[in-house]
Amino acid sequence: MIRKLFSGAAAVGASMLTATAAFAEEAASAAAPAVETVVDKGDTAWMMTSTVLVLLMILPGLALFYGGLTRTKNMLATMTQIGAAACLAMVIWVVYGYGLAFGPEGNAYIAWGKWFLAGVTPDSLADTFSDGFKLPEYVFIAFQMTFAAITVALVLGSVVERIKFSAVMVFAAIWLTIVYFPIAHMVWAVGGKFFEMGALDFAGGTVVHINAGVSALVAALILGKRIGYGKEVMAPHSLTLTMVGTGMLWVGWFGFNAGSALEANGSAALAMINTFVATASAALAWMVAEKLAGHKASALGFCSGVIAGLVAVTPAAGNSGPMGAIVLGAVASVICFVAVTLIKPKLGYDDSLDAFGIHGVGGIVGAMGTAIVYAPGMGGPGDGSVSIGAQLGIQAAATGATIVWAAIGTAIAIYAAKAVTGLRVSPEVEREGLDLGEHGERAYNY
Repeated sequence: MIRKLFSGAAAVGASMLTATAAFAEEAASAAAPAVETVVDKGDTAWMMTSTVLVLLMILPGLALFYGGLTRTKNMLATMTQIGAAACLAMVIWVVYGYGLAFGPEGNAYIAWGKWFLAGVTPDSLADTFSDGFKLPEYVFIAFQMTFAAITVALVLGSVVERIKFSAVMVFAAIWLTIVYFPIAHMVWAVGGKFFEMGALDFAGGTVVHINAGVSALVAALILGKRIGYGKEVMAPHSLTLTMVGTGMLWVGWFGFNAGSALEANGSAALAMINTFVATASAALAWMVAEKLAGHKASALGFCSGVIAGLVAVTPAAGNSGPMGAIVLGAVASVICFVAVTLIKPKLGYDDSLDAFGIHGVGGIVGAMGTAIVYAPGMGGPGDGSVSIGAQLGIQAAATGATIVWAAIGTAIAIYAAKAVTGLRVSPEVEREGLDLGEHGERAYNY
């Protein structure tokens, strides 16, 4: 009897303890404040600023950089092509581009939905990388829109001084649709092919630079050389304007790279300092390479080195330590120098403003180099869970696939433009200059 009473008391006691613990857990849960999803005003202000900085890269940055490198008679045509293509990209992005890249439905290669930004309101939110904090979706849409706009504008650097304005517009619309939007989805969207592979591309090494550079080369090869190429001097008409454009590109690139953190945080700070030092080392390395090659250190070399460094550090901006960024910038600059000054003349293709030699080659070096500088043993922010060799394999796969996709898509877009409008201006217009022949105006009136 005593044993039964003790056993019963123990059972009751155990039940009471269990109930008390459950009640305490429930009370604590009720007392704890729920994690509220809020719009972080600091992050939002930073991303709006970054978006405007990327626009500065296009207009007037890239327009002045490319325009200064052309001959006087093609200055306005070059700037107009860049501006108009960028504007077309912005409109297409809102109509269907955002849906193809970041829509709510999709597979590993493309997304869909949110056509005409249906369902997006000022209250719609987009994720950042911090739990509980989000951005207004319109800010994210606008930020990514500027990336599409500058990428298609970069492609045009290889075909200026001979391509029709109408062909530029047809090409831009088709190229964005079949090349840029799918690559952006594959690299940056959750569920995208390269994203799920673990490819590292912080701010656009594959999406922007390899994509644009390879496309530029294919477009130049199909379009053919300028009249007189290799037989007459085609020197830049204003390195002063090119230098001004270079400075604007460098300043704007902080929005491009640091803005890709999507937050005003330590990752953005890392991208910021890397954008300083990789670019600085690349500018110096190009001028050293000029001296070693028996030339004088030049302003054009300085500008070219700056862009090469910016291109190379783009995928590594938040994926490298500062020392790794310095080395990556210098190495990429020297390789781009070789591509532009030695390989291009030997192969004889007419990439007017070296869009492939700097953006394509620099983007490839940057994408592959990111696998090395990301490793903690190299001072990078990686956790060491993926070896350098394995990451190199992932980067190589993403790079190779981007090259093939961009090359095939560009060929389709160029031949489609040729069928609709024709590609080249007439020989008479090319000799007279596209400013007058295509737009009826001059950059300089005396």
